[in-house]
Amino acid sequence: MNETIVCVVGNVATQPVYRESAAGPSARFRLAVTARYWDREKSLWADGHTNFFTVWANRQLAANVAASVEVGQPVVVQGRLKVRTEVREGQQQWASADIDAVSIGHDLARGTAVFRRDPARAGKPETPSATARPEPNWETPRPTEGPADEAAQPSPEPAAVT
Repeated sequence: MNETIVCVVGNVATQPVYRESAAGPSARFRLAVTARYWDREKSLWADGHTNFFTVWANRQLAANVAASVEVGQPVVVQGRLKVRTEVREGQQQWASADIDAVSIGHDLARGTAVFRRDPARAGKPETPSATARPEPNWETPRPTEGPADEAAQPSPEPAAVT
């Protein structure tokens, strides 16, 4: 309930690893997120510190990540942040920042992409109610010329007051 939801923009740092298990498919990859800042002395943009996140995707998102995401591509990831610390025998304590992804997409501010629906799910409705009612017509109708339009225009002669 009180989870930390984050949205991060960065570059894919490792090739996604896809696995099938009894719990369902999963995929993971490392995401590099580098801060950018304006260097006033040099009058140019410079790179700041880079944070690395391990992004985890499950079920259909995992399959789509494996088919769509490659090293170096800019992506936007939204999901639950989980920071873990661990101490192993004979080693120093280390921390890991993981994102349990809810949504992953290419960053269209830095390139183009072509979206394709998964052919295996193309004929299946997303929700049971998707087949219950038709999609509404969102287009706004254009005004037509006619008596209503003529009445709305001001008349050339002022009306007489009695």
